[in-house]
Amino acid sequence: MESSILIVEDHELTRFGLKTAFETCEYVKNILEVESAESALECLENNTVDLVIMDLGLPGMNGIEATKIIKENNSEIKVVILTSHNDVQEVLNSLKAGANAYCSKEINPKRLTEVVQSVLDGASWFDPSIAHIVLEAASKFQQEDKPKPEKDYGLTSREAQILKLITEGYSNNEIANQLFVSINTTKAHVASILQKLEVDDRLQAALKALKERLV
Repeated sequence: MESSILIVEDHELTRFGLKTAFETCEYVKNILEVESAESALECLENNTVDLVIMDLGLPGMNGIEATKIIKENNSEIKVVILTSHNDVQEVLNSLKAGANAYCSKEINPKRLTEVVQSVLDGASWFDPSIAHIVLEAASKFQQEDKPKPEKDYGLTSREAQILKLITEGYSNNEIANQLFVSINTTKAHVASILQKLEVDDRLQAALKALKERLV
């Protein structure tokens, strides 16, 4: 299915590069572009958009606040954060705002188009460089009040248990030892978790679990 994308980026050259990368994608039917969060919100009021590529360092309203407003107005719109920084608080605030993906501006353009397509298909994706930030923040997320998850992914009690250990940074071997099961059994459970959460790897599973309060 073809999708409409809105690029929110204040640097003209970067905006041009992003637009050029997506113009060749078969799944993209329309590309809109603005240079501020305020313009993005106005654009969304007048256009149907499936996904927003959001720069964080915008003049005026920043990308995190804009993401929060976008998600509050229409939770169906996907938001991919694009930034040159991996600041701890920035990452956490992006997750809390509802971002579906968090990408470094150093990401390969082709890889970015693949990430966007996967997000449109329902996946979450976060740059591997922020893994340590997320895992260190796990305990903070877990201490907060936990509303009931909006979506039931059909995880078994054992899978939910393993997912919690993944968010705490445990390896497959450590999980197997902790639960007194074989490494093959652990790998099978992890594979099932990734499939049910519609993510590609353990990091993305941990991020999605934390963001959606699944653990």
